[in-house]
Amino acid sequence: MLTEELQELVTRILEHRCEMQNIELKKAGGGTPEKLYDTLSSFSNQTGGGVLVFGIDEKHDFAVTGVYDAQNLQVKVTEAALQMEPVVRPVFTVAKYREKTVVSAEIAECDINQKPCYYKGAGKLRGSYVRVGEADLPMTEYEIYSYEAYKKKIRDELRTPERATLADFSKNALEEYFVRLKKEKPQLSQMEEGRILRLQGMTDGEHPTVAGLLILCDYPQAFFPQLSVTAMVVDGTEIGVAGEGGERFIDNQRIEGNLPTMLEETMRFVRRNIRHSTVIDPNGERADRSEYPLVAVREIILNALIHRDYSAYSEDSPIRVILYRDRLEVENPGGLYGRLTIADLGKVPADTRNPFLAGSLEVLMNTENRFSGIPTVYAAMEAAGLRPPVFESRRGNFRVTLYHAAEKPPAEKKSDLSPLEEKILAFCAEPKSKEEVAEMLGISSAYYVKTKYLGALVESGRLLLTMPEKPRSRYQKFYTPKKT
Repeated sequence: MLTEELQELVTRILEHRCEMQNIELKKAGGGTPEKLYDTLSSFSNQTGGGVLVFGIDEKHDFAVTGVYDAQNLQVKVTEAALQMEPVVRPVFTVAKYREKTVVSAEIAECDINQKPCYYKGAGKLRGSYVRVGEADLPMTEYEIYSYEAYKKKIRDELRTPERATLADFSKNALEEYFVRLKKEKPQLSQMEEGRILRLQGMTDGEHPTVAGLLILCDYPQAFFPQLSVTAMVVDGTEIGVAGEGGERFIDNQRIEGNLPTMLEETMRFVRRNIRHSTVIDPNGERADRSEYPLVAVREIILNALIHRDYSAYSEDSPIRVILYRDRLEVENPGGLYGRLTIADLGKVPADTRNPFLAGSLEVLMNTENRFSGIPTVYAAMEAAGLRPPVFESRRGNFRVTLYHAAEKPPAEKKSDLSPLEEKILAFCAEPKSKEEVAEMLGISSAYYVKTKYLGALVESGRLLLTMPEKPRSRYQKFYTPKKT
C-alpha cells in the first residue's frame, strides 16, 4: 500500500465510521493491541485477505489518535504473525494523517492448501477464525473439516453406511444403470458388474457407498433421513410472516427418493406453484412462458443435488427450495468447494466435491459435468428478460436466488474503485502482465501488485485472465472485458 492510499483509506473509514469485512481498526495509542491472533487468522482465511489499521479509536467516535511507536508496533505485530501457522507476512505502511502517525498491516490470503491459518498457541480447532462482517468468529469444526477434506481429497460420497447392504440396491435401477453405463463407456462393458460398481464409486466392493445409495436405492432416506429436499411456498417475501388466513406456507412438501427422483419431484413442485402464461411472439406464434425459466430452475436444483456436502457434518441438513412472492431460492449444505470463488462461477473449470455422483448422473440423465450449468442459468434468465441469478457462499451454505419480472433491478451503484484501480483497468484494455502493470504504477514488486490489486479486480470480475485454466502461470496476463 502506498502512503497516499493509506491516507485515502483512513478518509473512507472516517466517512463510513465502521469496520468492514476487510478492515479492522486498532487504537494502539498506548501500546500494541493484545488481541491480534484472531484477526490475523480471519484475514488470512478469507478471500482477498484484509488490512489492519492502527491509530484509530472506534470506541471514541473513530478519533485518529495515532500509534504509540510506529517502529515498535511493526516489530510486535510481526512477532504475533510469526506465531501463526502458516506464518503470516504483514506488509506495513506508515503515514501521517492530521499530524498523527497511522500504520497499516496488509494481510494476504493464504493458499487454500495451507488453510485454515490459525494461532499455534491455541491449536487448529480453537485458534482458527473466520471474518463475518466486522467480527472475527471462531471457525466451526465443520469449517475446519471442509479445508481438510479438500486438501486430503476426502470423498464423503464414498462413505459406507453401517446398515446398508448390496440388497438395498433397486434391481430396476441397477439394470438401467448398467445398460446406460456400458453404452456410454464401452471400455467397461466387458467387466464383471461388481467390479464396475466399485470402480464407479457405487460400492467399496462389499458395501454400498453414499453415492451408490443416492443413485441406485429407491429410498436412501432409510439410512440418511435428511438427505432430501424440503420445498415450500411462502405468501410474502420472508419466512415467518403468516398469510391472510394465518397460514405459514401455501404449499409445503418433503421430497425423498434417489437423486433422479428428487430432481423430477422438485421440478414438479416448482411447476405446480409458479405462474404460467401464454404469449404471442412478434411472428404471431403462441408460446408458453413460466414465471421463471424452467431450464434455469432445473440446473440450480441439479447442481444442489450433485454438489452439496455429503459429509457426516451436514447429513442432517436437507436442500431447501423456497418460493417467495418475489423470488425463488435454492440452498444446499456446503459452500463453494476448493479454489472456486463466486466470480469464477461458470468461467473456469472447478474442483468437483462429488465426482462419482456427477459422473453417474451424467450417464443416467445426460447431464453435463463440464461447467456449462451456470452459463445456462445466466443465458436462460437473460433470454427471459430477468435479472441475473444471485450466488452466495457463506459459512457452509450455498444459495442461488432467481428473481422474477415483478422485481425491479436495484439502482446502479456508483463505482467503488479507487483512482489507481481505475488506472489499472484502463491500462489493461489490452492484456498486460503483472510486471507491466507494476512498471506502469511505478511499484517495484510485481507480486505485491498482483496480490494487492490484480487479485481483487479478478475476484470482482473487473479483470479477466488470458489463461483462466492456469491462474498461477508465469505467462498469465490480465485484461479488462469489453463492455457490450
